[in-house]
Formats: sequence, structure tokens, C-alpha cells
Amino acid sequence: MLKKPRAILAARRPAEGVAPDRLGDSEGRLLARIAAGELKAFEALYRLYQPRLTRFLAGMLRRPQLIEEVLDDTLLVVWNRPQGYNGASKVSTWIFAIAYRKAFKALRRGDEPVEDPDADQRPSPDDGPDATLARQQVRQALLDAMAELSFEQRTVVDLCYFQDMGYREIADIMDCPVDTVKTRMFHARRRLKASLAAPLSDWL
Repeated sequence: MLKKPRAILAARRPAEGVAPDRLGDSEGRLLARIAAGELKAFEALYRLYQPRLTRFLAGMLRRPQLIEEVLDDTLLVVWNRPQGYNGASKVSTWIFAIAYRKAFKALRRGDEPVEDPDADQRPSPDDGPDATLARQQVRQALLDAMAELSFEQRTVVDLCYFQDMGYREIADIMDCPVDTVKTRMFHARRRLKASLAAPLSDWL
């Protein structure tokens, strides 16, 4: 059963317009229904994005309490201001951009991430048992190495390798030029290759 953030449950509001005729995909239609105040549509969108955003924020913040806070803040924006999506990008780009800004602000407040002592005991948010052992090993090794990167470099690597996004979409999310994304990826890859074992560095 979906566990909804308390703040979102308290945020019922009158309908506001997101023009459905410019939202051709199913996620766009969900946003239009959310704009009309339909809680079931929000629950459906929550189910789609909660796992993806949790994985993304875990790579950025690495503190469970802060991850949950930023996740709730992000989805509360989706519930309160769905009309903020103007159809100029993918719905995922818009939502991940919100999450990126919220995470960056959380770190700027001084909420620097700390190592999670229970990380090894917590169930993995990755794919289920059908995922191959080799991919799990590569991902874990990469996550460990990513801990040494800057916030911006971790974001670029996470969006590219774990969210399967291209440089243009990453640039939209991070509100920066594509060349800046490429530069951050270049430096991130160089640092990661220096940290990873040779067979894993070839994966980059």
C-alpha cells in the first residue's frame, strides 16, 4: 500500500489548470489530472517516481532522513504546482530538476551528508533478484567511488549511468550548458577511473 507523505495529504487544494492538450504522454495526462485536484493521479505518479527519486537522492545525499525530506519536498511541489510543467521537456526532466534543486539547497543549508552505518543492512533500492551479480558489483563499486566526487559530479554520473539520461536532459535538470555537463563528466570519469579497479574502470 502506498505510503503518502503527510504534507502531501494535507495539501488538498482547488483545481488549477495544466492544459492537457499539450501533454501527450501518460505522465503528462497524470499531471493534468493532478492539476484538477485528483489525488489518485498523484498516487500513481508517486508510485512511478518514488523509487527512481530515492535512488537518485541516495547517490547525492546518502543520509536516509535527508533523502526522505528532499523526496517529500520534491513531490509536494509536483502536487502543489503541477502547472509549473510547461511541456517544453519530458515530465521526468521537470521532476528530476526539482529534486536536484531541493537536494542542492539541503546541502547548502549545511546538511552535509554523512556515512550511513546501517547502509549494508538496509535492503537495496536497486532492481530485484533478476539483476545480475556482475552489475550489482559494478554499481556498488561505482557508488563507493562516487562518494569522493563533488555534488555536481555525482549528479551528472548518477543521471547518466543510473537514470539513463543524455547530456541535453542532464543540462536541463541542472540548469547549465551542455558543455558544463560534459566537463563535469570528464573530470568525474577521470577521478572514478583512478579509484576503481582496472576491470571496472573500463566500464566507464
